[in-house]
Amino acid sequence: MRRTTIALLAGLEASVAALIGLGIALVPLMLLWAVHFGLAIDATLFLRAAADVWLLGHGVDLVLQLDPMTAEQTGLPGAGDPFPITIALLGFALISVAFARRIGRRSAAEGHSFTGGIAAVAVYAVVGFVLASAAGVDGARSSLWQAALLPAFVMGVGVVIGAVIETLRDDPMTDAAGGFVRRRVAELPPALVDTARIVVRIGAGAAFGLLAVAGVLVAGLITVDYATIAGLYQSLGSGIDGGIALTVAELSLIPNLVIWGAAWLLGPGFALGAGSSVAPTGTLLGPVPGIPLLGALPSEAQPFGALWLIVPVLLGFLGAWLVVPARSSAAWNPRGRDDVRAAWWFPVVIGIGSGAAAGLVLGLLAWWSGGAVGPGRLAEVGPDPLAVGGVAALVFGIGALAGAYSARARGRSEGDHEASARPSFDRRFDEQPPPFDPNTTEVLGR
Repeated sequence: MRRTTIALLAGLEASVAALIGLGIALVPLMLLWAVHFGLAIDATLFLRAAADVWLLGHGVDLVLQLDPMTAEQTGLPGAGDPFPITIALLGFALISVAFARRIGRRSAAEGHSFTGGIAAVAVYAVVGFVLASAAGVDGARSSLWQAALLPAFVMGVGVVIGAVIETLRDDPMTDAAGGFVRRRVAELPPALVDTARIVVRIGAGAAFGLLAVAGVLVAGLITVDYATIAGLYQSLGSGIDGGIALTVAELSLIPNLVIWGAAWLLGPGFALGAGSSVAPTGTLLGPVPGIPLLGALPSEAQPFGALWLIVPVLLGFLGAWLVVPARSSAAWNPRGRDDVRAAWWFPVVIGIGSGAAAGLVLGLLAWWSGGAVGPGRLAEVGPDPLAVGGVAALVFGIGALAGAYSARARGRSEGDHEASARPSFDRRFDEQPPPFDPNTTEVLGR
């Protein structure tokens, strides 16, 4: 396809992604407007609310100011003053990343990943800026510069992921941007490139493996405490329309809860307000937001809570065991030099690098998943990114270090086994032939 066609298709799909995310936020709000309020309130209020929710889902800060009556009903200190809402509803960002990944893969397959990516990012930047400008009122106003940058950044991340996946699958030279990157990487030392690839695969794979375990844990807690969650729904008295809107909000928070579950498995846990803590060693809560899904939180210390640290250690070990090559390769040693993987310090490099990669991934996700949800003590919600990243780097690094040494020991044992199992006739060709004796009478075939 031509560059113009790729750019138009990418821009169109980015527009569809933005409309779908905006529609998911708008439909329950319009249902609430029609059923609960009987069409008696200005509909633009709900349109602005949907735009703010979509922007909030991409990390854009929202500054709110409650009216005096509502602020007094909350009972929170400083509720009447303007306060920021900085927590990202990551479900909306996940939708954008899914669409962006398709855009990146298709653009790279057609050889114009840069063109398609720029078009999609530009559309999201314009959409974010327009929504923030149109939805801003005195009582609720989103940051304009964040609205122009953060949704576009989310789209750009998804496009890069999709383009990289497609480039690794197909001929890397079909795409201009992919070919440029491949040529620059080819100029680097092969040992450095392969080491970085191993480190990223182990660290990122182990981090997302922990998120998968956390997802299973969150699903199990929701299933076990379903009766408590249903009781909280009934106590709110929100009705069918309000319940639908609340459920959509909770579904958009599921990715946040999964990341908080990973922080819980690592040990630091997370907070639901200043001075609170939810960790394997115990749960200390004060007044929490009225979200029924929070009824699945563990209410007391878990037995053998420190043993949950075995999970990330095992993931780091398995990642290194599966990814670190056990045998030498000519790509590492093109000039006949000593293979760096035979050095004693190579598993140490793998352990430190993998731990750092896993800590970076989980620390950034922890930072993105938390923030302020209200005034006063509700300004601190979510995990501590520094604590999560530091603990993740330590435990994953220990596991990867053990796995790298085990992989090297496995390679040596396999090499010794092959050497001992080599057929005896192979050694005949390494021996010197006997000297020729002209007096011999032995004739070939006699």
